[in-house]
Order: sequence, then structure tokens, then C-alpha cells
Amino acid sequence: MTTRCLRFPKSVSAATVVALTAGLITVVSAGNVAASSRQPDLGSRSAAVVTQDGYHFRDLDRSGDLTPYEDWRLSPAKRVDDLLGRMSLEDKAGLMVHSELPTANGTYNIAALTPLVQDRHIRAFITRLSAEPKKMAEQNNALQALAEQQPLGIPVSISSDPRNGFSVTAGQTVAGAGTTAFPDFIGMAATGSTHLTKQFGDITREEYRAVGIHTGLSPQADIATEPRWTRINGTFGSDSAQAKRLVQAMITGMQGSPSGLTRDGVAAVVKHWAGYGAQENGYDSHYYYGRYATFPGNNFKDHLVPYEGAFRANVAGVMPTYSILKDLVYKGLSVEQVGAGFNEWLLQDLLRGTYGFDGVILSDWGITGDCPQACLDNRPPSFFIGPWGVGMPWGVENLTVQQRYALTIKAGVDQIGGADQPANIVTAVNNGELTAKRIDEASRRILLQKFKMGLFENPYVDPQRAAAIVGNAKSQAVGDRAQAESLTLLTNNRNLLPVSDGRVKTVYLSGVSSEAATARGLAVTADPGAADLAVVRLSDPRGGADLTDLNFTGTEADYTALQAAVNAGTPVVAVPKLDRPLVLTNVVDRATAVVANYGVSDEVLLETLFGERSPRGSLPFELPRSMDQVEQQLEDVPDDIANPLFPPGYGKRYR
Repeated sequence: MTTRCLRFPKSVSAATVVALTAGLITVVSAGNVAASSRQPDLGSRSAAVVTQDGYHFRDLDRSGDLTPYEDWRLSPAKRVDDLLGRMSLEDKAGLMVHSELPTANGTYNIAALTPLVQDRHIRAFITRLSAEPKKMAEQNNALQALAEQQPLGIPVSISSDPRNGFSVTAGQTVAGAGTTAFPDFIGMAATGSTHLTKQFGDITREEYRAVGIHTGLSPQADIATEPRWTRINGTFGSDSAQAKRLVQAMITGMQGSPSGLTRDGVAAVVKHWAGYGAQENGYDSHYYYGRYATFPGNNFKDHLVPYEGAFRANVAGVMPTYSILKDLVYKGLSVEQVGAGFNEWLLQDLLRGTYGFDGVILSDWGITGDCPQACLDNRPPSFFIGPWGVGMPWGVENLTVQQRYALTIKAGVDQIGGADQPANIVTAVNNGELTAKRIDEASRRILLQKFKMGLFENPYVDPQRAAAIVGNAKSQAVGDRAQAESLTLLTNNRNLLPVSDGRVKTVYLSGVSSEAATARGLAVTADPGAADLAVVRLSDPRGGADLTDLNFTGTEADYTALQAAVNAGTPVVAVPKLDRPLVLTNVVDRATAVVANYGVSDEVLLETLFGERSPRGSLPFELPRSMDQVEQQLEDVPDDIANPLFPPGYGKRYR
């Protein structure tokens, strides 16, 4: 057996990726070597390539020969065993924090990033960068090149919040830049289609991996039982059984297989374990005042059902909720009044014990941070991040940051989201608060996923290929179909829809681009009285002191446009975006037709109104008649309003 080390000349540029391929080989060795292995493409920028027996391996530890963790013929588990034995406590602690990628002028700030990778050994980061695909790929390659230069050459796992929908909310979603546009997740619930949802997952996987993203912080398995809650558009609706099916389909597509994470898959992180949809009064648990989920209907078990779909798909990760499950007694047990990221019963007994989950538990962002008095007093519309930084340590506010690091890991969290101080983990081990065994357990889970995705062979991506893959016409055709099929026809007085070009020549638009209309040969007027048809989009009013109200008061700019068209006597199509179950009582009594959307392009919307597509969606939750009804319902029980304006599942069709 011979080993040869190929080293790259210093003249090789940072943009060069070396790809080496060979034929099929067959090796059998007591289960530690894959029975059939094909030489993978290798990508290196600073590490040499070792050649042994005619096959090629990256020399990540710069030893000059083949080290077991570098040998792609070995099983991921065997490679993890070898690598763990070579890592220091500081290396392992670095794996257990999931930091933020610093940016400057639309790129990663390498100067700020270098000490995080080099000195703190951090190997997981969330990217919030919104850039066209080629640039995203180049930026992520630059990060991997930095990681490759470090001892052991452990690649970085890069995560992202959803970036294929229409809603953009800081800290929750990322604006798509060339990505395939699907309706928000709640729109997939309106389609009811597991097939379309799996396609959504497939396309997400292809686009993420093309630009160098490996971990998807989605989907939400929360169910929409509290109408005022502002995260509903990220859920699959109020029906836990349907949510279970769609969660499973989405994760299957994202991870690349119905049985779990594949080499070209994205590690899905299902969230927010568990009961986050039952927020007290619909409050946001990013804030101290909204720290409780509550269960007056004794319906916690229903909030666990969608996760069963995630577990059937062998989901890679689970993210606990920020929330404290207020005074919850479940099967005779009084649940500890701390946020889920610190709750040993939720993570160890229920998640790992009852459900047998053995993937990575990744905490939500900022749970170890401090929340001083200004933070405790903070409420919307102020952002939840302030001069104090970010901190959601609900139930353990009086502990130190270092104590919170130790407590969350002891409770069951493997990786702390939004954290960048792994020295706190080292201190906890040295103080006896955490054991070396617990650190190895978490590190093993984290490393195993990196090996499964082939990152040790090639963490780099081709920027030109990324530009060709992301948002391509074939994928967008699927996204457009999902948008159209999610559209939900609520009313259609006088059979206004579909309209014909023959009847409609001039349109009044609010929230719809003139360009989309003129491309169809329509004239656009600013005078609703001069139009043959008015099309008015309506956004979530976010009313009231806490921005939880669901009703239109009549003062909103888009509602004013609706009323102007109604007053002019023009046939009006109202197009409310149902990020939440809005009160549409004073919309349906005015508009000629109401078509609910969950994220739709102007082009697909007009194609549907003019009959080239058909709305096929069904409401993924009930719609209340009034805020009085909303205030009387139970936060944890789905669709419990008596005599709603529209029941769940409602949706008309064109004749």
C-alpha cells in the first residue's frame, strides 16, 4: 500500500477548487468501510491531496499521510471516532456554538470572522446575507477556505432561516435574492399537497447546497391555534394531522431521502419544540412579556403531533422554543417553569426518551444572553434586539451567562444558537458542571452530519453552477404552481372571477405593480372611477398596542385604497395576505370578490384573476368575525370559535 501526497503550488489562487474523480471500488471491512464506494469529488485550497492505492483524500491535518478521519471509504461513525480523539476540549467546545456570520458592505467581514474560526474554533454559522447566487457561493467558499487553513481542517456548517417565501422578518426569514419563490409555509398548507410540499423541500435543498448552505432552520411544526400569534405564516396551519404530513414531506425533500440526511441533502432543523403556537394572548416570546405559551384547553398533546412527521423523516435537528409552558401539567407531571432550551424533561425525557430522537438539538438564538431591565421592559413595536444585545433566558434570568451555557447543555442542547463564547463551555467542564462524556456526545452528533454531507471531501461550491441552479425556470414553474394553487377564493359575487380581457381594459391597482398589468396589455389608472376593475392587496394590519389585532380599522393605507374603489362603484377584487387569520368582515361586505393569498407574485395573481390559472386553496385555519371572538377562544385549541366568518378548509372554485 503506497501513499503519495500532492501539494498545491503557492500560485494556486483562492478561487481554485481541485476536483479529482476515480472509478467504483468495493471494500468490505467489518462494517467500518462502505461496501461500495465511489471516489468523491475533492475540493481543496490549502490542504494537500493524499493518494493511496490509486484513490485520493484530502490531507486536512497536514500529516503527509492518510489519517482515518480523512478516509472517505470509512463509515461516518468510524471517522467521527478517530477525529474526536484528535480534538482538544477547545475544539469540541467550538463545535457546540452556532454563531452569526458578520457582514460588511454586503459581504462577510473576514477580519471579524477570522478570530471566531481561528481562535474560538467555531464551525457553525448562520448566514443572513441576501445576495445573488454567484456572490453567495463565493462568500461561503471564502469562509470554507478560512476553516481549511486551521488545524484538522474541520469544515464549517452554514445555516439559514427560510429564504424562498414572500415574508421577510428580521430574525425569522431572509429576503430571497434570485431564489425560487414559493408561497409562505402557510400557503403550502392551503394547497394541502404533500407532493408540492416535497417539491418545495427538494428545490430548497438544491438551491441551498448550490450556494453552500448546509442547514435549513425549518420547517415549523408549530400548529396555528392562537390567531393573534405572528409566526403563523411559518406554520402548516391549525390541523395537526395535516401539519404532520406536510412536515414529513418538507423534511424528506430537504434532506434528500424519506429516511434521513443524504450526501447532497440539507440538515433540516424542525422547530419550535414544543407548544409555541399556543402563545398567551398571541404575544411574541422573543420578548420577556411574551415568554409564556399557555394551555387552558389542556391540548398540549395536539402540539406534539406534527413532530411525529419529522421523526418519521429522521429529521437531523430539533430547535426548542423560547417559551415557558405556563403551569403545564402533562400526564401528571408539573413541567418546570423555564424556557424549553433549559427544560430537561422536554429535551431528555420527552424528545430523546419518548420519541427516540438522536439528532442535534440546536437552541434558538440568544437564550444564554442577558436581559437587563431595559430588555425586560421592552415591547413591540421596538425590536427585540437592543443596546443590551440579544437575550431570551426565560426562567433563568438570574443566572450568569456561563451558568446558562452549562445548564442548557446539561438539559440536552447540543449546540447553542447565536452564541460565540465557547470558552464558557470549557469553563463548565473544568468546573465539573459538565462532563467530558456530554461534550463528546454533542460533538459526535454535530460531526456526524458534516461527514454525512460530504463536507470533509469538498465544502466548496461552483459559483457559476449556483447561478444556473438557483431560481431556474423549471423550479420557478413549480413555485408558481404552488402560489396559484394556494390562492383561496372566499367570495365571488356576481361571478366576477375569472375576468376576461374583453371585459377589462383598464385597471386600478393597489399593491400590484403597473408593469405586471401593462405586460398583459392592460391600461393602468390612478382613478378607481375610471377603471373596469380594481385589484387591491391587503396586508396584515398588525393593530393594537401589542400589534396583535387582526381587524382593519379603516385607517390603513391599503384599506383606504379598497374603500376608494368601492366608493367609485368599480368591481373590486380584494387580495388579503393571510399571515394570520385576519378579521375580514369589513372586507367581504365591500369587495366584489375576495381572494386570500399567502405569498403570490403579481404575475401569478393576474394570471389567476384572468382565468389562466385557477385558485385551488382551502383555508388552513378558520377566519373570525371579530376580535371579540378571537379574545374568547383558547390559545391551545385549534379552530374553536363558534360561528366563524369562514371555517377551516373553506375555499370556492371557479365555475
